[in-house]
Amino acid sequence: MSSSNKLYIIPISVFLFLLIQSSCMNANNQNTNTLQSNSIQTDTATFGAGCFWCVEAIFQELDGVSSVLPGYTGGKLKDPTYMEVTSGSTGHAEVCQIVYDPQKITFAELLEVFWQTHDPTTLNRQGADIGTQYRSAIFYHNTEQKQLAEKYKKDLDESGAWNNPIVTEISPLDVFYEAEDYHVNYYNNNKNKPYCAYVIQPKLDKFRKVFMEKIK
Repeated sequence: MSSSNKLYIIPISVFLFLLIQSSCMNANNQNTNTLQSNSIQTDTATFGAGCFWCVEAIFQELDGVSSVLPGYTGGKLKDPTYMEVTSGSTGHAEVCQIVYDPQKITFAELLEVFWQTHDPTTLNRQGADIGTQYRSAIFYHNTEQKQLAEKYKKDLDESGAWNNPIVTEISPLDVFYEAEDYHVNYYNNNKNKPYCAYVIQPKLDKFRKVFMEKIK
């Protein structure tokens, strides 16, 4: 794989800041009520933002995220392999399923990281990684995630954060297929490999500077 190590830092406007804050407050209020009857509660988000090695490495660092699992979704082939997905013939996207504690980090905050750590305006491409398998995508798990993702996308487009329109796909999650074992925790297990050293590490360094208050 090859890809740009660019981190897309977005000048979020006041109304977007208020959107995130409002969403966090509403989520926290709802979760507080739910936790009265459930001692442990987690939620799940599924994002595609280019190579899933990069996505996994970034979201693993967030406080409140308990697991990040790379995999495939959005295509037609049952039980696809990595080689089949990277051929671009299956329709699947490389994604990560993120399990998180909404008491520590909300879906709105995950969206903030998602939007700012890849380019959502390039169709079926992130840097030098080209193909539908690398498309920008949010696969929502419920109506609330769908509505928030769509509103955030609309507001970002209207804010002029990018010169080009956002092409991020927002679709319901269908079947999620776990990636092969060697993809799990890929960056941490392969830090000396060229892709990790020259693509993921610089991206992580920039991410940590921007989101230092959110990392573990």
